[in-house]
Amino acid sequence: METKTDERMLQFPENQFDDGFFNIGRKNGFLPKFDPAPCVSSQFSPLQDILEQMPVYLSVENKEKGLLGTPGAIVKAVANLPNFSTTVEELDTSCEEDMRQLQVLFRAYAFLSSAYLLEKAYHSQSADGTYGRARNKLPVQLAVPFALVAEKLEQQPFLEYHYAYSLGNYIKIDPKRGFHWSNLKMACCFSGKKDEQGFIMLHVTINSFSGPLIGGISDSLAGARKNDSKLLCSGLADATFAMRKINAIRRQMWVASKPENYNDFRVFIMGVAGNKSIFGDGVIYEGVEKYKGEPQTPRGQTGAQDDIIPTCDIFSGVTNFYPKNKLTEYLYDLRNYRPKVVQEFFTELQNQVQALNFHEHVKQNQEAIGWMIKFVQEIFLFRNGHWQFVQRYILQQTRHECATGGTPITSWLPNQLEAVLNQIDELLLRIRKDKEISKEIEEVRMNQGVRRDVLQRQLEELRKAEYDSKKVYKINPKGHVDEELGQAEAKESEDLKCPFH
Repeated sequence: METKTDERMLQFPENQFDDGFFNIGRKNGFLPKFDPAPCVSSQFSPLQDILEQMPVYLSVENKEKGLLGTPGAIVKAVANLPNFSTTVEELDTSCEEDMRQLQVLFRAYAFLSSAYLLEKAYHSQSADGTYGRARNKLPVQLAVPFALVAEKLEQQPFLEYHYAYSLGNYIKIDPKRGFHWSNLKMACCFSGKKDEQGFIMLHVTINSFSGPLIGGISDSLAGARKNDSKLLCSGLADATFAMRKINAIRRQMWVASKPENYNDFRVFIMGVAGNKSIFGDGVIYEGVEKYKGEPQTPRGQTGAQDDIIPTCDIFSGVTNFYPKNKLTEYLYDLRNYRPKVVQEFFTELQNQVQALNFHEHVKQNQEAIGWMIKFVQEIFLFRNGHWQFVQRYILQQTRHECATGGTPITSWLPNQLEAVLNQIDELLLRIRKDKEISKEIEEVRMNQGVRRDVLQRQLEELRKAEYDSKKVYKINPKGHVDEELGQAEAKESEDLKCPFH
């Protein structure tokens, strides 16, 4: 007779991680279980009115500027905003309709709060991309209702990735075309330019393939539980194929958003933690009693809050190779800036991997080892592609060396890239000497040394007081430059049919 724990394992993760907005599983992956509402309800219309007038450009073609395009205009608009605290207090997270409203309100207050605080920094940034000082006080009519909404969602009252900037912020232009980034626009935005839209909507497209990824992981775990080697390997294969599609979409970033335009909106997604030059000691939330007038230092919105790679790390065992240092502490701290259901999913996935002794099942099966090498290879390609984004979108555009999430930009990703390379090394050693190695696995083996050498040379350059960001990028070897691959693959973009909701 199966225990409750066995039953939970058998159906993992279906219908176990649902907060009324997200429902993690094969169908939705990490996307919301319904399309986000495009605006707040009519009772909050003054809030919506500001959001619609807020972008730097209301019309790029006509050069028509919004509130953020005029220094100080956002302050005047917020001064007349009512305090909706009483209305917010009445919303109940156990009611799905209220939960949808809370998500939209969180998004609205998050965008408006970051706009209010960082508009000053945007207008005072220097020619080399160094950001100016932000405001460090959030007025009561923003601070109190935002803190209430955040408390109900168990979130920090600051712009984040799930409920606000990315996954809860898309509108389908044509419902029949699904989740391709060219068919998505932002419900709320800062710059009003297509580069911001392409940049963050591409993350939504990536997550439209997270359902098949979760499905493959679930099947592979079930294979270990049942001692079914065929299911173990087919699940690994499905998860690998999903990651290949995810990486192909990720490379389209080079077409969706131009590197030289990233600074048009990057300053608005900056967090407080790690950015003392922008925020000083932190942000004071006026009227929020629990903070007692003390400055708060939340992290900012960052793609590092996405759920795909942490899921892959836990499942594959890359987490066992994380170095014990401050950078890894930052990595784990970012888990606190995700919805509770995502945090609970990570914990349960880790528990199941350990309870099933999953990695031992993989090591005892040569076919499974091969698939796991291919899977971890996709983790490397994702992180290395992200590292190349950093080199072109950030290092070549600004000398501000702290990421939006508050992590050190020049060492954050290399820390995790080395962990992935170490995991691949360990898996390669598990291949029996009498086992014929496929061309694909042999290519991975041959690339290991090249990848370590490239990373080492890049870090040596970055350690210089006056490093050359263009030289860092040129160290990437020919045939391994994501920008070239992405430009070529984008021509076949529509062939990567994105799931419909």
